[in-house]
Amino acid sequence: MKRLVIAVIAGMVALATPAMAAQAQIQHHEGEIGGVKYRVEVPSNWNGTLLLYSHGYYPDGTAPPETLLSNRLYDTPEWLLRNGFALAASDFEGLYGLAIEPALRDQIALLDWFEANVGKPRRTIATGTSMGGGIAVQLAERNLGRFAGVLGMCGEYDPQGTWNTALDITFTVKTLLAEGQDIDLVKARDPAASSEALKNAVLGAQNDDKGRARIALAAAFGNIPGWYSPHEPEPTDKIAEQAKWIYGAYIWGMGPQGGREDLERRAGGNPSFNIGVDYRRLLSKSVLRDEVKKAYETAGLSLDEDLAKLAKAPRIAPDPRAMAYMYRYTVPSGRMPVPIVTLHSTGDGGAVADQARWYAEQVDRPDRIRQLYVGRGGHCGFSAAEELTALKTLLHKVDTGRWPDTAPVKLNAAAASYGSTYQNVLFLDTFSDKEMAPAITTFTPPEPARPSH
Repeated sequence: MKRLVIAVIAGMVALATPAMAAQAQIQHHEGEIGGVKYRVEVPSNWNGTLLLYSHGYYPDGTAPPETLLSNRLYDTPEWLLRNGFALAASDFEGLYGLAIEPALRDQIALLDWFEANVGKPRRTIATGTSMGGGIAVQLAERNLGRFAGVLGMCGEYDPQGTWNTALDITFTVKTLLAEGQDIDLVKARDPAASSEALKNAVLGAQNDDKGRARIALAAAFGNIPGWYSPHEPEPTDKIAEQAKWIYGAYIWGMGPQGGREDLERRAGGNPSFNIGVDYRRLLSKSVLRDEVKKAYETAGLSLDEDLAKLAKAPRIAPDPRAMAYMYRYTVPSGRMPVPIVTLHSTGDGGAVADQARWYAEQVDRPDRIRQLYVGRGGHCGFSAAEELTALKTLLHKVDTGRWPDTAPVKLNAAAASYGSTYQNVLFLDTFSDKEMAPAITTFTPPEPARPSH
């Protein structure tokens, strides 16, 4: 899978470069600042706006061969450069894992370099995808006067809350689906073996109704939707799709091997905990509680007995130093000094839409934020047209001081006006594109399962 990711990205980037060059004269700048790779592209018709892009979370070994400039690999940058926008991005020190702390430093170092070597932008917009959406938010919060706006796409705005949720999910898998197995959820003695055992437990559980019910329960603790592919309609068998999210995002991405190893190294210990968590109460708050009850009834299982097992299972305490690290570097304050637009898929199970709701509730000036939702599954499954529509919504506010009409019918018409070239949506699991109609919709995410505050 990792080789496929790298190979396909390499092909897409290679195909993209000639198209961009043919349509505009572009100054390309690549190099290193303090040993960290960066990439800058400035069109000859630069309009004075710089988009500083923060990339998402790369599990070890999965980064693309070139520094990315946007969520969409080629069509979004092509349009932006052709229309006068300058683009810049850093790879962040270390590149892989939860590289938020170095990103906050390296992105500002790149902005300083740009101003010294290219020119001072008329305005700089912080953009970002997934983990990078949260980084973009923090860049604006922490650097007053440097940014005019923020565009966060499929953002992971509360990493401390997300890693606690990941622990809740893997704790449920270990307790109910891998009972008696020697699995370390944190500070793993054998990270590969622990992750493999969790993966096999989830894969095996799909073969009968009892296992499926317990998958549904684990997913409910994180409000994980059952909609894995952005290319398909919302499925009727949501548990099978939830299992894919649990394995792909919460075991492979944030499990004992790779994800938690990196997190604990950066934070100086384990920041996650479930001491004091009442899983019965957590389920009662979940938007998926009725689906869980139905799955348990179908399986003939006692939900009360499983919740009692979770209540009795040994709990995990955090390392205070590691928790302090997370709050210092990964959790935004909500003191947003500039306009912000968030763009999120309703069916995203990797960075659930609850994250966008959580950040909106932190923002001290609600008039500064607008939130757009795309009725689609998958993580970061937006078309270039949808991304550009979100950006133009933000720029209208930056330019005029007023928000435009953000009714879905208006925004979808705007997105459709870009034509078929910009309507492709990427499915990260297969790295395949498919042309999709604009799908911006009205949506209210559920409350986050276990937010940091």
